[in-house]
Amino acid sequence: MRTLLVTHESGLEHEMGPGHPERPERLRAIARALAEAPFAGLIRASAPRAEPEALLRVHPQSYLLALEEAAPRQGYVALDADTLMCPKTIEAVWRAAGGAIAAVDQVMTEKADNAFVATRPPGHHAGPHNPMGFCFVNNIAVAARHAQAAHGAERVAIVDFDVHHGNGTQEIFWSDGSVLFCSTHQAPFYPGTGGYNETGAHDTIVNAPLLAGSTGDVFSEALIERILPRLEAFRPDLILISAGFDAHERDPLGGLRLVEADYSDATKRIMEIADRRCGGRIVSLLEGGYDVEALARSVGVHVLALTGR
Repeated sequence: MRTLLVTHESGLEHEMGPGHPERPERLRAIARALAEAPFAGLIRASAPRAEPEALLRVHPQSYLLALEEAAPRQGYVALDADTLMCPKTIEAVWRAAGGAIAAVDQVMTEKADNAFVATRPPGHHAGPHNPMGFCFVNNIAVAARHAQAAHGAERVAIVDFDVHHGNGTQEIFWSDGSVLFCSTHQAPFYPGTGGYNETGAHDTIVNAPLLAGSTGDVFSEALIERILPRLEAFRPDLILISAGFDAHERDPLGGLRLVEADYSDATKRIMEIADRRCGGRIVSLLEGGYDVEALARSVGVHVLALTGR
């Protein structure tokens, strides 16, 4: 498989203060893991800045301008209790969204079979008008809208296996039957959304909440019984993955008990459907994962699976 890796050094300069779990070392650990011999065949690219047109498909101009105006010249500014900006944050925000767009371009034009975008900050908690939960711009929503607008994708599916529910993504696509949003996540848990009864205006929201302490077999059962059949039936033109690795048993912010093999298996199962339904087209975006060793190992098996191993 021709697997594209998109990243950018701006993600190493975005900081949210001492002791914050969403820290630059996350990307450093991933970079070290993906520099090893098994990943020598990856196509590597630097994330460009997102064009305003692409961002405006998801977020209003007033919100994007407010983000720029909030950026401090020094120190930190808090946009909510756990989402802070430093002087370098805004560049990382634009590059994270731009990396998602660039990956979609490469996969939709068959220059790569699939892609993994290793950037930060993450995005799936960001709503159209608000930052939240370490997120500023909803990168995966920007990617989905770009696939539709620039490449004619009629149906885009999003699979989110972060330990936290992607409430921002759900909000953005709640009334849109052209985007399927499927999520496994711990519940009850932050941010308090993602119940079975949250199905969207067109029954294209599919939530599979998992109780704290759930292990890989429970996660796999939720995928096989609830998520994957809906993904298959939707017949997407592109599958996007909100790849959060904070459901790992070592993660300090989550209470699920997944291990690396669970991420590898989930990736391969999603790939099987992509092969049948959309020519193998998958773009995966980094979301959470806060134990850096577990994160690096989990990303490693995820990317290995994308390469066909």
